[in-house]
Amino acid sequence: MGFIDITLIDIIDILVVALIMFQIYRLTRGTNALRIVVGILIVYLLWIVVRVLKMELLSMILGQIIGVGVIALIVVFQQEIRRFLLLLGTQYSHRKNTLFGRWFKSRQSIDRALEWIDPIVNACADMAASKTGALIVIGRSISLDPLIERGEPIDARVSSALIKTIFFKNSPLHDGAIVIANGRIAAARCVLPSTEREVVPSEFGMRHRAALGASEVTDALVIAVSEERGTISVARKGHIRQNLTPIQLHAHLSKVLSLS
Repeated sequence: MGFIDITLIDIIDILVVALIMFQIYRLTRGTNALRIVVGILIVYLLWIVVRVLKMELLSMILGQIIGVGVIALIVVFQQEIRRFLLLLGTQYSHRKNTLFGRWFKSRQSIDRALEWIDPIVNACADMAASKTGALIVIGRSISLDPLIERGEPIDARVSSALIKTIFFKNSPLHDGAIVIANGRIAAARCVLPSTEREVVPSEFGMRHRAALGASEVTDALVIAVSEERGTISVARKGHIRQNLTPIQLHAHLSKVLSLS
């Protein structure tokens, strides 16, 4: 028997912990939460060292701090915990769609689901040319009811003219975002959560921050048309693609939404 016995269970244990730590890093990267996580990790490692050295008083104090810290962790990181659970649900839905959707989804149903892409692309191209700001949220598997409930209900067919009318600068509905769910414009003037990242490109305004924020907590596609630069961007899963042409936007929407 050697000084350290490593079994298969130990290896699995290490891999699971490493995976959890990596997911926590992904969810908190670029936010203040990452610094807090590092601080908690340092305190925990210090507690382990103190216990190994059998420093009873300091070990007891650090143990109490860690015990209370679990409750504080839930309070401080409630948004990150929610985001993590949404990420798990999104990945499950994506796997289910990948494994079974392509087997049972007919070509006709796919075409019907994608027939409203052209009106969106045409509207975005016209609004970019006229430098009209816009935010368009396209729902996928995660329900967007919390966003829809914050806005003005519409329940209308997706059309280029309607989208441009909503975002016309003198329209009472132009502030906020429109939400498209089940192939229809469900609501307008919806308030989106802004990203909590500390580091974002300096040219990002509130629209792009809102687009990133909505894509971080849902699996929706969020299109942002810049009022200042007249550019088109698409946010998905916390990442944003900028300066898309109408052709690139159409190709991206077709590719992603055909998997929904």
